[in-house]
Amino acid sequence: MAIDDHRPVDATRLKENWDPELDDRLLCVDIHQETHDVKTFTFVSPAGKHFDFHAGQYFLFDLDLGDAVESRCYSISSSPHRKNAISITVKRVAGGRISNWLHDTLTPNATVQAKGPLGAFLRPSGAGRKFLFLSGGSGITPVMSIARDLADLAEPADVVFVHAARSPRDIIFRDELALLANRVKGFRLFLLPEDIVGERSWPGLSGRISKSYVSLAVPDVAERIVMCCGPAPFMKAARDIVAELGVPAANYLQESFDEPPLEDAPIKDDGGPETQSFRVDFAKQARTIEVPAGQTVLSHAKRQGIRLPSSCANGLCGTCKSKLVSGTVDMHHNGGIRQREIDAGWFLPCCSKPLSDLVVDR
Repeated sequence: MAIDDHRPVDATRLKENWDPELDDRLLCVDIHQETHDVKTFTFVSPAGKHFDFHAGQYFLFDLDLGDAVESRCYSISSSPHRKNAISITVKRVAGGRISNWLHDTLTPNATVQAKGPLGAFLRPSGAGRKFLFLSGGSGITPVMSIARDLADLAEPADVVFVHAARSPRDIIFRDELALLANRVKGFRLFLLPEDIVGERSWPGLSGRISKSYVSLAVPDVAERIVMCCGPAPFMKAARDIVAELGVPAANYLQESFDEPPLEDAPIKDDGGPETQSFRVDFAKQARTIEVPAGQTVLSHAKRQGIRLPSSCANGLCGTCKSKLVSGTVDMHHNGGIRQREIDAGWFLPCCSKPLSDLVVDR
């Protein structure tokens, strides 16, 4: 006898996924005040698509401020298991055009342009992995996504989460972090405010991250994979500290949108400096520079004072994307530009080396 199967259809399987090559519009559906100067903005696809991303990734937002379109990278703070929406958590920065625009202007039901998911700040997989999450200030966002991912997976975890902030009132996700520490077995939490102003009854230590603090809080740090995100000085201190405590360089992962040092000039096989160079015209700025063969356009343009928006130099975020009016380049990107954009004449100066004279629409 046949038995009717009345099990409900999994609606999530019927949802179409967001296509990073085609989709670029997000609809804001919620704004939540996290702290006095931090807000979380939640977005959905206007077409109702699901997002398939990894914890630790980010989106590149192209925001129309009226007089110009500005681009910024913001890490996803939400869990990848909640596929109907993504959230970013943004701290208001004094004088920051984008952060202040988001805080003061963006409202629910508004749409913005964004590209993603992007990024490779991903938790290494494998059974028995032990982790140390280090975050400072708003650098908590990608690490929080990873923590939420672990909680939603309901798998055994061995995580020490150390978060540093200016003061207790600046601790983002404070209540949720406490909940994770209480509910997720194997999850230990340490909060380190630099100053306890406003909360004189603070029960823990205060101050800046240090070798002695990490060695006391995480005595087995050398056995852990360290994932770090925060302001550049914080990350430099963290990297130096864990290295001194025995963490191999291969076990230290860092997320940063800061620019790395500019490249040195290429060297010929005979040891002399490379002399070939190409003319690069920046049409809108009426500036012309010479870029040596083997150098990226961005690195040399920065040296010459050319104004180009940028957040990295490895072809990943796409902030510096520019229109190539003429000429050819050798571009090796990591996902910061779509193929249809390349076909339309766009390129990433951060990871492109000229193969001829160029004219750039900047």
